[in-house]
Amino acid sequence: MQSADKLMKLPPYLFGAINVLKQNAYSKKLDVIDLGMGNPDLPTPPHIVERLCDTLKNHPRTHRYPQAKGMPKFRKSVAEWYKKRFDVDLNPENEVLALVGSKEGIAHMCMAYLNPGDLALVPNPAYPVHFNGVILAGGEAYDIPLLEKNGYLPDLTKIPQKVAQRAKIMFLNYPNNPTTAVVKDMTFFKEVVEFARKYEIIVCHDNAYSELCFDDYVAPSFLQVPGAKDIGVEFHSFSKTYNMAGWRLGFVVGNSDILKPLEKLKSYLDYGVFTAIQLAGVAALTGSQDCVKELVTCYAKRRDKFVEGLRKIGWNVPKPQATMYLWTSLPDKFKHMPSLQFAELLIQKTGIAVAPGIGFGTYGDAYVRMALVTHDNRFHDAILRLKKFLKK
Repeated sequence: MQSADKLMKLPPYLFGAINVLKQNAYSKKLDVIDLGMGNPDLPTPPHIVERLCDTLKNHPRTHRYPQAKGMPKFRKSVAEWYKKRFDVDLNPENEVLALVGSKEGIAHMCMAYLNPGDLALVPNPAYPVHFNGVILAGGEAYDIPLLEKNGYLPDLTKIPQKVAQRAKIMFLNYPNNPTTAVVKDMTFFKEVVEFARKYEIIVCHDNAYSELCFDDYVAPSFLQVPGAKDIGVEFHSFSKTYNMAGWRLGFVVGNSDILKPLEKLKSYLDYGVFTAIQLAGVAALTGSQDCVKELVTCYAKRRDKFVEGLRKIGWNVPKPQATMYLWTSLPDKFKHMPSLQFAELLIQKTGIAVAPGIGFGTYGDAYVRMALVTHDNRFHDAILRLKKFLKK
């Protein structure tokens, strides 16, 4: 029995490879410090958990099948949050769609639009579902290099005209995973809107890290640009903002006509998000945002401590303005190595798991990503281990 060809075309799953490395380390009784996957270690805020528990105990009707597009209260809360946060007007009836996490939504977006052989413009490096979703839909991904010298922003002028004319979808993601790059003004997004209009391309902006920003930086929405809603949609997740990774809740907003095929596809493939989880999402969006401020403060503290420590031992790591990651080139002694080989050596010798840049695309192979998702004291332990490792 053989799987579908499209599954054979997928690259090895990054986090699956990392898990194998971790399991090998555990089997050798190593004390693993896991900085590989962006899996929040902090708990979901109590008021969100309490809302879920109350709904489960006292509102049994929510145990039934949900609405595929999301319940009206949830969609209304998303629209109100968007207006308050970005000053973007959304019609909750047809410009907001609930998702079983933004990862699922992005993959389903590809399935809703791409026929076999259709072309999608995908940044490289990128969050894996941006290119894996294209492959699973039978499409072709055209790499848009994200280069350090360009601030990890794609150069749209370097995309050949014939490629742009073929392209159906373009993915973007700022603040960016894995590079942590940010859009510092709206000029780039304005260029994207003009480019997409010219070539009739759907823009899908993944804005999962919009709330995890530091040093007074405030991430914008792509939809703030005039005309953006004519050609694009924006994906959001509760996973990072509210530590709800396992809850599987997200949403996509934007052009109603672009969302219709995605809504139709989802109505055939899933029943939507469990109603009780949607109501917990309402509590997250409408309640006090102090929990988000506390989370950002925690990540900023971890970032500062870890970056300072890494620099002291000779690993000159950039300090990001957003996300929950550090993205850095390999230490000088190891620049000759592929990133996966370095990650394997690192966990074998130190017990520290990181994400090799190759898992995010070929242009990431000279880098590794480290997630700030372990107890504060563990960063001190990691520095001590890395200091010894780099000396050897």
